Amino acid sequence: MLDIKWIRENSDSFDNAMKNRGNNILAAELIKIDDKRREHLTKIQELQSKRNILATEIAKLKKSGENSDILMEQSKRINSELKDLENSSNNDDELYNILATIPNLPSLEVPIGSDESGNQEIEKWGEIPNFDFTPKQHFEIGEKLGLLDFEQSSLISGSRFSTLYGNLSKLERALSNFMLDVANEFNYTEVSPPNLVKDAAMFGSGQLPKFAAEAFKTESGYWLIPTSEVSLVNLVAKKTFDETELPIRFTAYTPCFRSEAGAAGKDTRGMIRQHQFKKVELVSITSAESSKVEHERMTGVSCEILKRLKLPYRKMLLCTGDMGFCSEKTYDLEVWLPGQNQYREISSCSNCGDFQARRTGTKYKSKDAKKANFVHTLNGSSLAVGRTIVAILENYQNEDGSVNIPEILISYMNGIKKIS
Repeated sequence: MLDIKWIRENSDSFDNAMKNRGNNILAAELIKIDDKRREHLTKIQELQSKRNILATEIAKLKKSGENSDILMEQSKRINSELKDLENSSNNDDELYNILATIPNLPSLEVPIGSDESGNQEIEKWGEIPNFDFTPKQHFEIGEKLGLLDFEQSSLISGSRFSTLYGNLSKLERALSNFMLDVANEFNYTEVSPPNLVKDAAMFGSGQLPKFAAEAFKTESGYWLIPTSEVSLVNLVAKKTFDETELPIRFTAYTPCFRSEAGAAGKDTRGMIRQHQFKKVELVSITSAESSKVEHERMTGVSCEILKRLKLPYRKMLLCTGDMGFCSEKTYDLEVWLPGQNQYREISSCSNCGDFQARRTGTKYKSKDAKKANFVHTLNGSSLAVGRTIVAILENYQNEDGSVNIPEILISYMNGIKKIS
């Protein structure tokens, strides 16, 4: 959430940033609401001051035995006015609700663009494999192996669900353990967090109110997490840390649930876009000064996983129009899929600055600072496990329909070198 004080002092910068993000809100509109809020609060404070003065005078008159009826009547009128003012709208809710829907300000390093066509390629890694046969897509490979099912899954749960069997299911477990081990190498603390959360946790992580339609909610009011970022960011909610305790790094392997409300007609076949999937998430809590370095470090962890799996990928810097709601700067890692003959997103690593911390109330105190400042939060997929399976099936496929296991995973697969 953005600071109205900053918006007041930097109205032109705010308006320009919102324009670049495709948002038509203007600083003048917010300032007008804030002026009304301030005027309302000033009236309340003035009446409270008059009431206190009258209370002192009334006490003096009573002590001296003098008549205080006139002052008592004035006090009653002030109390009545105060009650009316306090019960009336003071524009706090209106301003807060609007601020809750405004996206984060993009970093100056972020390219300006309206959609993914404005993203910038930062680097490429790995050689795109050459096949002496026409490479198949992952769902063709998995179904032919008899280890990937969509038809029965649809009967059980509907569209955008799948079931993995045998060695393909084992590959999913191997990948999750491998990714967690790499995260541990980079000093991330492994966490097994709640998968059901309350409104406050969804709001704190920036999922509400904007993405309510993209998430699943139970009848009892709990939300199924769309990403474990929601739980991990809220592990530090309402806390104040000493700067020496930072950075704090968490990793978690959890199921994730998304309604894909805006994905009609997109990736209707296969495992690319599903209602339920698994992911190993990375979250960092840092000081304001160190978040940029941490962002590069976090993205490097995801790159390292792809390199060890020997999966070709490219690193993209997202433009203003393609970034996530909470992000001030985002790198997407896109893996090469031979069956689709294109790169597809497999990880997204974002620096959110203090945007989420203002929602969760998470701060830190520097040694020489007079007051605590908001922490910076970062999040990223070490990799989406399902999409990594997709990438392995397509990049490691053989003409006979079998799939080689990446060398780094053979020990995790108990020595299995090929799925056939």
